[in-house]
Amino acid sequence: MTETKAVRVSLLPDVVRRDAFAEASRFRGEFYECLTARRDELFELTDAVLCADGAVKSPVDLTLLPEHRRGHGAMYGGLNHGRINVEQVRTVLAGLSLPRFDGGRLVLAVDVSPWLRSDAPCSAERLFCHVYGRAKTASQFIPGWPYSFVAVLEPGATSWTAILDAVRLGPVDDATAVTAAQLRGVVERLIAAGQWRAGDPDIVIVSDAGYDVTRLAWVLRDLPVELVGRVRSDRVMRLPKPPRVYDPKGGRPPKHGPEFRFAKPETWPEPAITTVTATTNYGKTETQAWDRVHPRLTHRSSWLDHDGELPLVEGTLIRLKVEHLSKDRDAPPVWLWSSKTGVTPDDVDRFWQAFLRRFDLEHTFRFVKQTLGWATPKLRSPEAADRWTWILIVAHTQLRLARPLAKDLRRPWEKPAASGRLTPARVRRGFRNIRAHLARLSHGSCPVNVKSASWACD
Repeated sequence: MTETKAVRVSLLPDVVRRDAFAEASRFRGEFYECLTARRDELFELTDAVLCADGAVKSPVDLTLLPEHRRGHGAMYGGLNHGRINVEQVRTVLAGLSLPRFDGGRLVLAVDVSPWLRSDAPCSAERLFCHVYGRAKTASQFIPGWPYSFVAVLEPGATSWTAILDAVRLGPVDDATAVTAAQLRGVVERLIAAGQWRAGDPDIVIVSDAGYDVTRLAWVLRDLPVELVGRVRSDRVMRLPKPPRVYDPKGGRPPKHGPEFRFAKPETWPEPAITTVTATTNYGKTETQAWDRVHPRLTHRSSWLDHDGELPLVEGTLIRLKVEHLSKDRDAPPVWLWSSKTGVTPDDVDRFWQAFLRRFDLEHTFRFVKQTLGWATPKLRSPEAADRWTWILIVAHTQLRLARPLAKDLRRPWEKPAASGRLTPARVRRGFRNIRAHLARLSHGSCPVNVKSASWACD
């Protein structure tokens, strides 16, 4: 009995590697079928991104790699005139193995990252994108293409996420409406793929302060989701209305309770829940939570076209205070609002811990931009930018699936990484060795017959 158990444990890594190899191979085949025009070029361009040494400085440099068997003209033709069945790619991504938190819960993050095109007046559909500076007063608005990304987060400290969708925001788009439609599509695809079934814990969606989390909660109220978003520290919300008492004067009962001003502690009632947690990076973490706190809505902004009486969108308001940030910096309190009411102390801790994992998506943006070269090409048309974006999403997904297959090809000055803790950049260093064992689905380039001037392939 002991020998059998030892054999099973020793075979476990082989089983994981075999399953990872099968899933990576299957995903490559499914992605190839999603390419409906210039498929061989787009497929080889994706492999070239994965096998290049160092950061991608320009897509034309990728045509010099052995993984790219065509010329630079084919590369430009693929980006400008190729076609990708994006809906099919989204469906394939939703069916892959995804990271989960305790209890098998999925946690999604939504955020916007800009592709800046300040010196491209001939590029269509540019918007002014908000860009943070080094100081609080150094923010700028630069023309570019903003993209809204939705990704699955992993538990624990990591720089990995599983990107599921990307949508470019247009000049006439309402950001809240586009985000709501994007999240609805992602959740419905996850349900259709069997990633969520009846009886499973609700899917958590975390967002930053730039989103109207209460509006999203109202629009997505028919889905099995819980929204957790950061809200500004100068907001004013309302407490639940007090119990109705007899008033001899009559009149309409109040709809809202007293004001809850975030910046004025004298307006805060006693919190319904308080928790204290010891953390490694932030010291002692304290939370206070108030139930059924809601904003007082008006017919403007996202609610301008709402028919009928405005609803009460109640949720849980959480005040998060950590002892210190990295390098012993003081940390101001963070305010979170969750669409779930009647929460427990465990729910409150789960909400703020999931929100902290949202910053892993920032690592993904940095890797995709600085290493894979997302915003590097000077493409003119937004359609070509969309194709390049999806090529890099597929490339990042292949790296995630290849994690169990990669070896640590570290530089002499780098620290060794534990098994299963390789960063996306380190997995990419060894992807050329992994690719050698995967199926090559693209066909070779067409030979040119100079005498007959025929450009057709048999």
